[in-house]
Amino acid sequence: MADDCFAHPRLAAIYDPLDPDRSDLDAYLQMAEEFEARRVLDIGCGTGVFALLLADRGTEVVGVDPARASIEVARAKPGSERVRWICGDATDLPPLQVDLATMTANVAQAIVDPQAWQKTLRGAREALRPGGHLVFETRNPAGCAWEEWNRESSYRVTEIPRVGPVESWVQLMEVSRPLVTFRWTYRFAVDGQVLTSDSTLRFRERDEVERDLDAHGYMVDDVRDAPDRPGKEFVFLARRP
Repeated sequence: MADDCFAHPRLAAIYDPLDPDRSDLDAYLQMAEEFEARRVLDIGCGTGVFALLLADRGTEVVGVDPARASIEVARAKPGSERVRWICGDATDLPPLQVDLATMTANVAQAIVDPQAWQKTLRGAREALRPGGHLVFETRNPAGCAWEEWNRESSYRVTEIPRVGPVESWVQLMEVSRPLVTFRWTYRFAVDGQVLTSDSTLRFRERDEVERDLDAHGYMVDDVRDAPDRPGKEFVFLARRP
């Protein structure tokens, strides 16, 4: 199931203006060019930001996400007709032969159930053509990113067109390694409604991810830094032989 920040219609509608800086996607666009990817599967596509950036470049894109509200936001955007949208996950895909499959941002870590993670890796591999790549990122657990997840550092008020001011902040709920749970709170000034969204991420060690990829028949070609968070992320480039 998707977290409420993606699945609740009111929260999905404000997801993009609350997080407008998507410079983290630049590295994925560069890798799509590096691999000369003409067909891309965006797993956990959310509101479609990355899928639409690719489509704008003439790439054939399939975007899949379990949160119907987020998919509906994506479908309402200009140019969305150029993307094939699927409400589901990597186990709900039609037969595909893509050059590149991606899981950007927190997507890989949000798949916390070990069996669901294995099924995702299997589904992505089946969607790739031989020689195609799976690229995703995951935070380095040694960085203890959750230590910065508190109201003091995250509180802000965002003025959103046709919505009005929205207060938002995050609160760390539980650290039970490798799982970390946190809660986002949103307060809408126009009517006072308060909505919350609880999320859990799995912080996997590098060698654990490499073993999982190897077990599903991938070759790990490289593990890179995330340019926007040097030293804090592992970016895995895995290939279907």
